[in-house]
Amino acid sequence: MIEVLPSLPDLDGARLRLRPPRALTARQFVALFAALAGAMWLVALLGWLAGNAFAPAFALLHTAMVAASLRWLWRSGERGEDITIGPEVVEVSRDPGAGPVFRAHPYWVRLRIEAGGERISLASSGRQVEVGSFLGPAERRQLADKLQDLLAAACGRNR
Repeated sequence: MIEVLPSLPDLDGARLRLRPPRALTARQFVALFAALAGAMWLVALLGWLAGNAFAPAFALLHTAMVAASLRWLWRSGERGEDITIGPEVVEVSRDPGAGPVFRAHPYWVRLRIEAGGERISLASSGRQVEVGSFLGPAERRQLADKLQDLLAAACGRNR
């Protein structure tokens, strides 16, 4: 998902926030886990009643593995990138608290679109950072167009 945020008060230009698309909300993830765990425990209970003494232990192990997997999946959806493009600086940040992973003057930044639009990167002075790797193909094309327009506007040239 590409969000165009209002620029910071002390900075002219634009800010883009890139986030991976999510199929479920937090409540839906909890409901999914509850449905999966309920089904596992129902089968484990039936197995235990049929004489399988290890069924509850395996259900407990399986429930923990599913919970850990869903938690990892949810956390991976929280990653994102912030791209700030102004007349004086282009910055790419991945973690909100950490500093930028890429910083350069917009005049020297080149937008590279490789592998038929599958890889989008910003490069300057021998440094290169890939952006939007978690976006879908249509969103990557949209990101490339938006970045091209913003970089051209930051440098005062027409696209």
